[in-house]
Amino acid sequence: MIHEGTRLKVADNSGAKEVECFNVLGGTNKRSAHLGDIVVVSVKNAEPRSSIRKRQVVRGVIVRQSQPYRRKDGSYISFDENAIILVQNQEPIGSRVFGPIAREIRERNFMKIISQAPEVL
Repeated sequence: MIHEGTRLKVADNSGAKEVECFNVLGGTNKRSAHLGDIVVVSVKNAEPRSSIRKRQVVRGVIVRQSQPYRRKDGSYISFDENAIILVQNQEPIGSRVFGPIAREIRERNFMKIISQAPEVL
């Protein structure tokens, strides 16, 4: 579960390295985000000379979470870290995706992210 204030690692080459979630999209009473949800984040750490700057506000899709997530078939999946891919109008900002991503991203119709991912679990 990703709450407001959670720090996430960026799993693409957009230029940001670490972000902090400050809003979960999807309704007024939605307090936490799971795999495939879109969140609004603030960039806390970025590479120099990149298009993404520190303190910039962007949106992203959760692709990995450390909290075990229950799938519809009854199995659970969890990762070592919380990771996000930055998006703009349902399209990823970066051109590469690092590390494995969850199958739930495909169910949310982020096909461009699926095609760039090295492994889908």
